[in-house]
Amino acid sequence: MAGEEASDSKVSLRTFLEHLSGAGKAIGVLTSGGDAQGMNAAVRAVVRMGIYVGAKVYFIYEGYQGMVDGGSNIVEADWESVSSILQVGGTIIGSARCKAFRTREGRLKAACNLVQRGITNLCVIGGDGSLTGANIFRKEWSGLLEELAQHGEIDKEQVQKHAYLNVVGMVGSIDNDFCGTDMTIGTDSALHRIIEVVDAIMTTAQSHQRTFVLEVMGRHCGYLALVSALACGADWVFLPESPPEEGWQENMCIKLSENRARKKRLNIIIVAEGAIDTQNKPITSEQIKELVVTQLGYDTRVTILGHVQRGGTPSAFDRILASRMGVEAVVALLQATPETPACVVSLSGNQAVRLPLVECVQMTQDVQKAMDERRFKDAVRLRGRSFETNLNTYKRLAIKFPDDQIVKSNCNVAVINVGAPAAGMNAAVRSAVRVGIADGHKMLAIYDGFEGFAKGQVKEIGWGDVGGWTGQGGSILGTKRTLPGKFLEDIAQQMRTHSINALLIIGGFEAYLGLLELSAARDKYEEFCVPMVMVPATVSNNVPGSDFSIGADTALNTITDTCDRIKQSASGTKRRVFIIETMGGYCGYLANMGALAAGADAAYIFEEPFDIRDLQSNVEHLTEKMKTTIQRGLVLRNESCSENYTTDFIYQLYSEEGKGVFDCRKNVLGHMQQGGAPSPFDRNFGTKISARAMQWISMKLKESPGKGKRFVTDDSICVLGISKRNLFFQPVTELKKETDFEHRIPKEQWWLKLRPLMKILAKYEASYEVSDSGQLEHVHHRGHEEPAAI
Repeated sequence: MAGEEASDSKVSLRTFLEHLSGAGKAIGVLTSGGDAQGMNAAVRAVVRMGIYVGAKVYFIYEGYQGMVDGGSNIVEADWESVSSILQVGGTIIGSARCKAFRTREGRLKAACNLVQRGITNLCVIGGDGSLTGANIFRKEWSGLLEELAQHGEIDKEQVQKHAYLNVVGMVGSIDNDFCGTDMTIGTDSALHRIIEVVDAIMTTAQSHQRTFVLEVMGRHCGYLALVSALACGADWVFLPESPPEEGWQENMCIKLSENRARKKRLNIIIVAEGAIDTQNKPITSEQIKELVVTQLGYDTRVTILGHVQRGGTPSAFDRILASRMGVEAVVALLQATPETPACVVSLSGNQAVRLPLVECVQMTQDVQKAMDERRFKDAVRLRGRSFETNLNTYKRLAIKFPDDQIVKSNCNVAVINVGAPAAGMNAAVRSAVRVGIADGHKMLAIYDGFEGFAKGQVKEIGWGDVGGWTGQGGSILGTKRTLPGKFLEDIAQQMRTHSINALLIIGGFEAYLGLLELSAARDKYEEFCVPMVMVPATVSNNVPGSDFSIGADTALNTITDTCDRIKQSASGTKRRVFIIETMGGYCGYLANMGALAAGADAAYIFEEPFDIRDLQSNVEHLTEKMKTTIQRGLVLRNESCSENYTTDFIYQLYSEEGKGVFDCRKNVLGHMQQGGAPSPFDRNFGTKISARAMQWISMKLKESPGKGKRFVTDDSICVLGISKRNLFFQPVTELKKETDFEHRIPKEQWWLKLRPLMKILAKYEASYEVSDSGQLEHVHHRGHEEPAAI
């Protein structure tokens, strides 16, 4: 679902699927195991995509228990039964642990209930236990039917007609404890809850100079603990997969007191509920508190987050993830044959993939086995590259070696922010500064963009100077949109004065243009012949060479939250349509993804030209919708999608055309999209991508010891971006041909493939390409390739 647009091979989804499936199929959807935010978005996508392709879709209430009990627990769903559930946490169809389904008698009853309704396709949303159960059920299916026929509960004809069961799973689990998928549904939302709490606790801990021990969920998996520690710069973290070395008590106390000595007024320690030591004995938050109080005498408090982490509204990321997976699951069910093994729809990097369920479950169980056998290095490796990268990055950024233990490189590396502010920039600066210091460089901060650079606003920045920066919005270094072109002479002078050996630029499209200008000026100024790398950071997500940029996720969450509130404001007044204008320049990313996450009816973007006829058909579509029980509409418009069809014009057109049917309101979201504390995704992404950029700089500088070496090749001036599944350094000169400079967007954008998804879920006809391969892939133990899963 990501990658190159293949416009010629498009077929209308309906014709493609009719040719593939024929109507008359029935799909049962259930949620099982612990609940997770975003399950409802997945249920909604399965129901709507199923109905869209002409299948019947049934809710199975209360998980497997409902399947065993049958009766009113299995109910056909229609389009409106999943309206307004996108923003609701938990699962509306209920979830229960079920003992009966573990017995053959239970599964016999379940099979009987499904056959009577003709359901032979199951979509299971749950953890590895739920998915394993579904696979056992699938294998036993034909045997169960024969037994039912012998008992006369179903007839022979039904046995033949419903001969095999297809199973597709989606992993809903806040722990992110399932191997083979980078992110499970609910993980990102749980991180939102944790980070909200940590941010709140930090202010009170700061006031009283306290130490806080925070316990987060994760009985067997330390993902939540690790990522929240990375995202808030915690002093210490305890994980089940990577227990602390012998003598950790003393090391931790030394680390805490060192941090206090650096004028840090608080300490944060994060503990996964399943934390253990190397002997597999539990480490509890109370134990840690006792230790800190007795050894150091610090005022220490314990906060156990508990079920708060499972609650609340799903984040934008989880809604989009679950919607993509739900649609992909229906397509996988329709493409399945009796030979197809049960599969899991999953996310790898930025792509939807299908993996064999058995392999994923096996690998997940291997992790637990490795931990039980105290093979902790294997456990971390089996968790996948994303987990490993997180752990290594955390260690590099949390623990400062004494100066005499760091080998000096005698290089000066400068960091600069360029363009408009984006949430997560500060996390990126902190990460770069600390990795640079650990690599032995002297780190310089440039204030106020290229303009400040030209004026000589350059200062050394130390390890402690960037403490507490991850959670700060905006740009602490200051940022300006000014390009370097008119200050080249002065900037070269400053590069000489401060003998800068490498430059890291964090910013948006202006940073990209600035990098091109510096690259072009290399012939004239040899000072620019140093390694330069740009890390994309802009809410618009319009930087060539990267699928994502720092700040876009935070802006998307702001848009989604606002749309939720706006939708709620219409719950009293019936029949109202809202027109909402988002930022993004000419790039429709925020409008399109915001529409997908908020469940909008339409999104107008520059990349897909529209005319008065499209506006007219949208008005008619909304008029039809007002006749149903869903009596409100939401339309997003990108700020530059059309010169003449302005937000005001669209508002007036809708008001006039909808007279007597619905009334209209408009909202311009404006700069609130650039502000606010960065989301966990942006903190994590900023931290990791910036650390990777710094490693590249260190590698380049090592290749050329000595002062005299000039970097003149294209590959020494790059943009670092994430594309599909990997991180790539792309020479800025090569990206020129991929750029539409007039509109400041890349010529090819992966997210346009998700346009049809939004239209289908809003009940429009659309052609939709099935995932790149549509084939089962295998779960790999990945080697040391570029770590991308962010």
